[in-house]
Amino acid sequence: MNILSSDIDSMEKRFRINFINSLPGFKSANLIGTVSNSGIANLAVFSSVIHVGANPPLMGLLFRPVSVPRHTYLNIRETGHFTINHISDYLYKRAHQTSARYPDNVSEFDECGLTPEYTELVNAPYVKEAQIKIGLKLVEEKEIHSNATVFLIGQVEEVILPDSIILEDGVIDIEKARTVTISALNSYHKTELIDRLPYAKTDRE
Repeated sequence: MNILSSDIDSMEKRFRINFINSLPGFKSANLIGTVSNSGIANLAVFSSVIHVGANPPLMGLLFRPVSVPRHTYLNIRETGHFTINHISDYLYKRAHQTSARYPDNVSEFDECGLTPEYTELVNAPYVKEAQIKIGLKLVEEKEIHSNATVFLIGQVEEVILPDSIILEDGVIDIEKARTVTISALNSYHKTELIDRLPYAKTDRE
């Protein structure tokens, strides 16, 4: 089957959304924690977290157009901080429920049975039940003019995780942390390590 852009344009709206969201394959599964200036803790599931750089340590978060209220986006803009919390296999149902459209005066932590946890360094709540937690401060914002989405870049201020999941070379064993992944909009998957390969060089296979 050869699907052209014109075919995509003619798809029924929900079918098209599911189809396009499935195309990239597996995506990261994270809960983004923020707090409003009025003190309401907010939590939202995101599959658009990416690594931006290691020095300084930066991570990015893509938002759909902010022409309508996006509580997570507004909170980050107000406070300058947010947290990234890996979704583990024992959390995914509660994590998914955070995607429901709760009013801005209602905390997803309370509604979805999760516990906010704060540190002195980051002005945003972590998910206590998560194994891997990252605290970030907002450093840059970029608008993507092609579709009016917004890309926020945060610098890592703090990482909270068990010592036992950090391998000797610094790699984090995300399977030991029971981290899951997302495909499409609502499909959650476990993963299985196939192999770890050496750094690729032209003088060896």
